[in-house]
Amino acid sequence: TSRVLPSKQHFRMVVGSRSKLRPASRPKIVKKKSNKFVRFEADMWKRMNPAWRKPHGMDGRFRRHFKGTPKHVKIGYGSNKKTRFLMPDGFVKFVVNNIAELELLLMHNKKYACEIAHNVSARKRKAIVERAEQLSIKVTNADARLRSEEAE
Repeated sequence: TSRVLPSKQHFRMVVGSRSKLRPASRPKIVKKKSNKFVRFEADMWKRMNPAWRKPHGMDGRFRRHFKGTPKHVKIGYGSNKKTRFLMPDGFVKFVVNNIAELELLLMHNKKYACEIAHNVSARKRKAIVERAEQLSIKVTNADARLRSEEAE
């Protein structure tokens, strides 16, 4: 008695019904700067966190905007307010821990996509995914912790 795992095509057919959901509007997302702002000289030391810090050095060439130094963080690099938190598919992410929180998205399923929190068990995940399908809410991580059922 050998177990037969479903093929990738079968899996796409099962999950494909959920991925047909589309947002009400999908504006073009424009990023003014594709790479991240990193802390000056953070590439020189492994112990230095690359997260952005404002330079405060008295004589620092980076703080004084000398030619050849990287760009500083400025308000002008901010995203458009209408597309600020949009995912590439046009939805805004909404983290859900249980079915009650999922019900909040009932009237907003064209704007928000649900993402199941990382600490939700596999059993409750399955219930959330089933309820989201009934409410036609997109779930970004619907196939996480999904076991293939045995074919008997």
